Amino acid sequence: MQRLKTRPQFQAAMAGGTVSRTAHFALHRLVLGADGSTTAAMPANVAPTGPGSLPPTQGPQALFAVPDVWLGAMVPKRWARRAVTRNTIKRQIYTVGATFEARLPQAAHVVRLRTAFDRKQFLSATSDQLKLAVRAELLQLFGHAARRTGGVAAAPAPQVPVPVHEVAP
Repeated sequence: MQRLKTRPQFQAAMAGGTVSRTAHFALHRLVLGADGSTTAAMPANVAPTGPGSLPPTQGPQALFAVPDVWLGAMVPKRWARRAVTRNTIKRQIYTVGATFEARLPQAAHVVRLRTAFDRKQFLSATSDQLKLAVRAELLQLFGHAARRTGGVAAAPAPQVPVPVHEVAP
């Protein structure tokens, strides 16, 4: 699995459309061809510009040179104020994404946090309850997206062990 790193990659993947949504997350996908080309042309109004963008003669296929499953995580500061919370959520996204790698098509995927988790319910930025809630929602998100893939053979849903830490009194 490859990771999205540049702004143009994220913009191209998000322009591909939303595949799945949960209460807190949205999954965007841009399907890639076997040679790394996109199956749908990128709309003209979302052409990447700025530092690190491609020359106008190159299309989105140059962004994804390796034909593979690409994954990126967007956790805005607006929805997760503390950096430790953003990093925890990103780690969960990449871990759950790796378990679904075999069931996802060759495409660029972006998981976007679209709503904040209630700080009254999850007091600690890295609590086990928050990790479990994020993981459960991501399993639902990726599970729905994997069922929506037409050409990929259906495989059983991966069983992801959830670490449970005992707290000493």
